Amino acid sequence: MLPINEIKDFLDFKVNEFNRPEFIDLDPISIPHQFSLKEDIEVSAFLTATISWGNRKAILGSANQMIKLMGESPYDFIMDSKDFNRKKITDFYYRTFNGIDFAYFLSALKNIYSTHGGLENVFNELTNRFTVQESISQFKNMFFELPHNIRNEKHVSDPNQGSAGKRLNMMLRWLIRNDQNGVDFGIWKEISPSKLSIPLDVHSGNTARKLGLLTRKQNDAKAVFELDLVLREFDPIDPVKYDFALFGLGVIERF
Repeated sequence: MLPINEIKDFLDFKVNEFNRPEFIDLDPISIPHQFSLKEDIEVSAFLTATISWGNRKAILGSANQMIKLMGESPYDFIMDSKDFNRKKITDFYYRTFNGIDFAYFLSALKNIYSTHGGLENVFNELTNRFTVQESISQFKNMFFELPHNIRNEKHVSDPNQGSAGKRLNMMLRWLIRNDQNGVDFGIWKEISPSKLSIPLDVHSGNTARKLGLLTRKQNDAKAVFELDLVLREFDPIDPVKYDFALFGLGVIERF
């Protein structure tokens, strides 16, 4: 096992290798990169992150299909629509995320923007009171405050119930980090990147274990907490930049 300082240097090198615009086209972050309006970026980032599990090519295909159903502006589509239970919406599916889920998610997003001041405002208020992981749990409660089918709830993770919260942590990384490299957007200015948690998945988890940074075998909330502590030692200002290194090593280099 390498000394911890050498592991940090290695990961810093890999962050610089993978955190560049060439990374965008093959990643789900390419979907919100189609937009320039802040709210369109937020909505497309949230919906893309929601279905970001499985094969990346399949994720990109379905996310693009989802966005096309909403026209040129996802935000305008959500705010102007009176009813989301129309055939083109309810026919959509990606794996276990189906048209019933999609219709509710659009309704819930409309409620977030019309009642709670938007996604950014919600997370600003939550992260002023809670950690990011706790904020995700609180957000889930708010997101499902409208009448809904219980099946809808499985598509938003709850770290308070043991989930790693990978998809919402990834969305938060996209919207909050800004290191001028052109990958993450950095359009949410009030939340410090230092608060972010690693978007832990099977690839980043396996890489972290091989490097001796993570001992817990499950990719769950406890594993996120354990790995966050290490990454915040490496860089207390921008700990989740190491997502590029851990994920890239796992997926691209099959470390």
